[in-house]
Amino acid sequence: MDAAAIREKLEATGLRCTPQRYTVMSFLMAHHDHPTAAEIFAAVNTADPRLSRATTYNNLRDLVEAGLVREVATEGRAARYDATGEQHHHFICDRCGKMEDIPWHPVPSPTANALGKRVVRECELIIRGLCTQCAPHRRTTPKPPTSKPSNHRSHN
Repeated sequence: MDAAAIREKLEATGLRCTPQRYTVMSFLMAHHDHPTAAEIFAAVNTADPRLSRATTYNNLRDLVEAGLVREVATEGRAARYDATGEQHHHFICDRCGKMEDIPWHPVPSPTANALGKRVVRECELIIRGLCTQCAPHRRTTPKPPTSKPSNHRSHN
């Protein structure tokens, strides 16, 4: 996506296209590997040392709130960011933590009764397991022990 398209995308959501916000957004649009906020900061700060950690994190928050970027929370790991515009789900590897996009499949929303007064914005799937790199190296899990007849004798 070129500079004009990024500027237009930002302004369409009511966000000013500051140089810092542009830098963060353009980095995310060029990197589909779901970087963390720390990884984004390290990359954009290298490109423009004037970008502070706080500015980077605040811009990420603004981009998420505007709906231009998705924050994908992962168990026990830093949240990751995704600027892919199309709907998709995510696969997260249990071993290496790699996050991959997987094709969108409609997910049934919970019934209104199950949610009470909550309002659903979106339902997405996060599928966990071993990625194609880690799966061939998985440890085989030991088989559960078979039950053996007891050696206990009953005493009468």
